[in-house]
Amino acid sequence: MRELPFGARLYVAAVVLAGSVLVAVDAYLLTQPERRSQWLTVLGLSFLVLVANLLLTPLRRAVVDAPVVSISIDVPVGIASVLLLGPIGAPLVMGASALMPSTTKLPLFKKLFNAAMLALATWVAAWTYAGLGGATISYGETFDARAVVFPILVAALVMEAVNAILMVTVIALTEHVSPLRVWFGTMAESALPLFIYSIFGLLIAVVWSFAGPISAVLVLAPLMVARWVFAQFAARQAAYEATMRSLIKAVETKDLYTRGHSERVSRASVLIGRASGMREDRVTTLRYAGTLHDVGKLGVPTRVLQKAGKLTDEEYQAIQQHPTRGREITRELEFLGEAIEGIHYHHERIDGRGYPMGLKGEEIPEFARIIAVADAFDSMTTTRSYRGARSIEDAVLELRRCKGSQFDPVMVEALIEAIEAHGWDVTDTLPEIIPAPISEALPTFGSDDDDPTARDSLAELVAKSRDDGKPWAGE
Repeated sequence: MRELPFGARLYVAAVVLAGSVLVAVDAYLLTQPERRSQWLTVLGLSFLVLVANLLLTPLRRAVVDAPVVSISIDVPVGIASVLLLGPIGAPLVMGASALMPSTTKLPLFKKLFNAAMLALATWVAAWTYAGLGGATISYGETFDARAVVFPILVAALVMEAVNAILMVTVIALTEHVSPLRVWFGTMAESALPLFIYSIFGLLIAVVWSFAGPISAVLVLAPLMVARWVFAQFAARQAAYEATMRSLIKAVETKDLYTRGHSERVSRASVLIGRASGMREDRVTTLRYAGTLHDVGKLGVPTRVLQKAGKLTDEEYQAIQQHPTRGREITRELEFLGEAIEGIHYHHERIDGRGYPMGLKGEEIPEFARIIAVADAFDSMTTTRSYRGARSIEDAVLELRRCKGSQFDPVMVEALIEAIEAHGWDVTDTLPEIIPAPISEALPTFGSDDDDPTARDSLAELVAKSRDDGKPWAGE
């Protein structure tokens, strides 16, 4: 915990304290004579969590360097505890479950935070369920499904929302980023699958109403199946991410000047997509397109990518082929979908003077128009071979100057709106190796073809070198 920023430490301590008080009060209330019978349910659900945690080992990595996927059963058990115990009892089950031994090793402070977070989320969900008229399900008693299903669906949504808010906040405080960026960047994709997975708790409660505590054993097998299916989804997503990381690592090894460029273009593309009202499933695909937009440079000779100054016609043609090479490299990756069009056409211009096809206006796919703006913006606001990073203000002025000719005006304004709302960190770090001091270097058009100011900078530097009577690379 000492590694966390001060604000994050205070937040974690506050959540742990609140959760601890809630669990302690909950345990005390269960000692009252009228509630002692609930201990059997508490112990049964806790036993289910303990056995599951010990048996449900993390899935193996789908690919090398992908994270181990481990899916907890805490959430469906939390929903079951809401149905079987209500506001008094459910928080104790969830608080205790997060502290139980498992195959996943976590530092103590993380376990305490998770326990408190789950207890608080379950408590809010339980009161929501009760407030909507949801009835507690008991062993041997019948219940009206119509009076249970709607309240528990709402309670499940509330539980996921509270859990997400608590988790997003700690990550935002730790990483010093916007909570919205944390949510959309790391949690939004799994929200629906987690919600569906949580409803499995309804099955646990229904089986409990017929079989009593022995249902903890009966539901273990189907629970393992449900967990396995969800984990397969997570493993597949991890495999996609690892595939993209491998391709980008290859590009950035070949082109030293664009390290980190792909991730930043991806991030800016997502900002544009969301600001323009794009559906979240398409935003995910857009993120893939932004990340892989320059993968076609793997098919461009290294000497061309790193050449300073003017390119020959043959070399420039090789550069212009990298979007087509990108389509060829990625077209077998089915999960990319329309991202492949974004990769293929991201150097087209609104006025039809782009490449590789010379498309114009609405002929250019939406993803490509977005990436073109994001690509140019990042190029201008990062250090390049011939200049330092430009300010955001200068980059915005340049984008506006070029909208309607090079860029889609709607996408330019969407990026500006998103940056004003969420901010942007300018990257002003010199590459590890540069061919000459910035004051003397020329643009490397293999790397700088996405910068709308590169040609002007080259012209100025060429004129200066001629005035000084010095030769320059490319003449």
